[in-house]
Amino acid sequence: MRFRLIGPFQIIGDDGEVLPGGTPKVSQILALLLVHANDLVTPDTCIQELWPHDPPRSALNTVQTYVHHARRLLPRPEAGESPLTTRFGGYLLRVDESAIDVKVFERLVARGRDELRAGRCEAAAETLGRALALWRGPALANVPAGGVLGGRVVHLEELRIRALELRVEAVARLGRLRELVPELRALVHDYPLNEWFHGQLIAALHQAGRRAEALDAYREVRRILRDELGLEPSPDVQWLHQRVLSPPRMPPASAVPPGMAAVMAAEEPPEGRGDDGDGVVVPWRGPSARLG
Repeated sequence: MRFRLIGPFQIIGDDGEVLPGGTPKVSQILALLLVHANDLVTPDTCIQELWPHDPPRSALNTVQTYVHHARRLLPRPEAGESPLTTRFGGYLLRVDESAIDVKVFERLVARGRDELRAGRCEAAAETLGRALALWRGPALANVPAGGVLGGRVVHLEELRIRALELRVEAVARLGRLRELVPELRALVHDYPLNEWFHGQLIAALHQAGRRAEALDAYREVRRILRDELGLEPSPDVQWLHQRVLSPPRMPPASAVPPGMAAVMAAEEPPEGRGDDGDGVVVPWRGPSARLG
């Protein structure tokens, strides 16, 4: 049996079929226990999840009822107790974490980050790609997210953005940033205020020799930041804009902003390019691209 929480909540049987998930409240309790798999979950945590502001007097009894119904959704070994047991102080769901997509996702992102730190960019790109492939939509899309799960959903979305950033950086370090132009266009559409994605798109377009489009991308991020936040692009993005405008040669080391010095490099322009495609800019890192 496997459990999918990234996207609509689903219980997958050994035959690959989607099994009934119970009522919304039962699914909510089961999802709470799954994100805390192999750790004790107290009744107070369950109550905070189900009724974050004004729990009823019957809250504890109701939680016990929901846990009872959640237990019935789980396979019971031929011999032995259910994987969901009541212990002193709370409830314990014993599940192999490789069967829970959230746990797999978090583990893969951590591994990909470590691989990138170690300079293993090809492995990092592959690992982070596997992590992102687990996403079927917003986490717990069909389950109420209360006082506990709500925070977990936000955490997962932030971790997804981090995984996207790390994967882009891994591909960029391999010298293949231009391959990500379609993906980066989608990312700046989905996350219009993420200046880092905009910077990567500008760099990717320029690396591909599409200087006019790179300038259009800069004008677009400048418009968005002005209209939405009343801000100008960051100094790093403005510096990148100047790189697009400048001749295709490396500036002196002292002119490179500290945030980009570690990853800044230059490629010789391919022969035969016209005036609009004679320069190649390497991946722009910027202040938000960190390996933490």
